[in-house]
Amino acid sequence: MASSSDSATAVDEEARRLYERYQAAETDEERREIALEMGKLDGRRHEEIYAALEDE
Repeated sequence: MASSSDSATAVDEEARRLYERYQAAETDEERREIALEMGKLDGRRHEEIYAALEDE
């Protein structure tokens, strides 16, 4: 089972890759699609935070 810090590290790595892709994107459409992925990732981060708070 992965610990919450392992999960956070994986999410941070995914966020870094998405940011790099966003910076390298050549079209507005590419940037839009990457921004949508970033939003989904941010939503997952918030779900993890709220779940951890409920466990306290």
